Amino acid sequence: MATLRALTRSIPRSAPRLAQQTNFTSTSALRRISPLASSWSSSTLPRLNAPFSTSRPRLESDDLTQELASKLEKELLLEKDSREQSEFSTTIKDYLDNTDFKLQDVPGQEDVVLSKKHGDENIRVTFSVADLNSFDQEQEELDQDRAMYDEETDMDSVPTDTQSGGANTKGAVNQGRTPGGNVKVAPEDNVAPADRPELADDESPIDETAMGAGDFPARLNITVNRDGKEGALSIEATAQQGNITIDNVYYFPTVDMADPKNADVDWKRRGQYTGPPFGNLDEDLQILMENWVESRGINTALALFVPEYIDYKEQREYKSWLENLGKFFD
Repeated sequence: MATLRALTRSIPRSAPRLAQQTNFTSTSALRRISPLASSWSSSTLPRLNAPFSTSRPRLESDDLTQELASKLEKELLLEKDSREQSEFSTTIKDYLDNTDFKLQDVPGQEDVVLSKKHGDENIRVTFSVADLNSFDQEQEELDQDRAMYDEETDMDSVPTDTQSGGANTKGAVNQGRTPGGNVKVAPEDNVAPADRPELADDESPIDETAMGAGDFPARLNITVNRDGKEGALSIEATAQQGNITIDNVYYFPTVDMADPKNADVDWKRRGQYTGPPFGNLDEDLQILMENWVESRGINTALALFVPEYIDYKEQREYKSWLENLGKFFD
């Protein structure tokens, strides 16, 4: 479409040029005037260059750099005004003051590590700021799906005063076909099935407005090894709303396989049998494992701390990212 618009604009400008170059004399007229016209080839005729360009005008690179630097400075000022980066929240401060875990947080890296010694056990709990970004993206996609579903539902809605056919819908009352034919819907039948307590679904929708900044699910990678013993445990869990949920419990023959530091070790561990899904274990075994994990300090306090700290770290890293980009384009 941009080429068509450029062509349309160029016609008035190109017409005078065409008239000047040809002197308003057609090719056929030239052939009648000159006896050598029959020997001319099309290659000897004047060729017109396109008087227009399809390329968009671009700003000078320096102008773009200055515009980017100015925008980044505004974003950084807005971030400083709206968020307090230097202080911990009460939840974070209380946890760090009362836990025996040691916090390892390297600026510029996504992962945060909590480590401690429990008897002869070495325990590491790793979580990542990437979980917050993933959750935001998933929430946005979920909101889009819900909006599309609501729109389709509105289009498919039908009048509720009459109904034809059988009453096969869950919760339908006195709306089916009777021996006397279709009957008019009674006022009490206009109550939507979803509004009836006895017909409510087992899983209630999440009230997103009641969710706080730290209520998103945060993944925990827990590794445990014992001094003087081979092998290590790798436990995958989720922290959300004060609860720790164990997803999987793996056993590896070496510590480096439980917490791989490079691609080679990660490749080797893929061929290991690490155990069945945690939910397939005997229920009593699941309870004992959950109690064992909780006794190591992986409990409600940690479940409240981790999402809160991820939110804090993400804000701090975003501010640092803006500062670094600003210096680059300055």
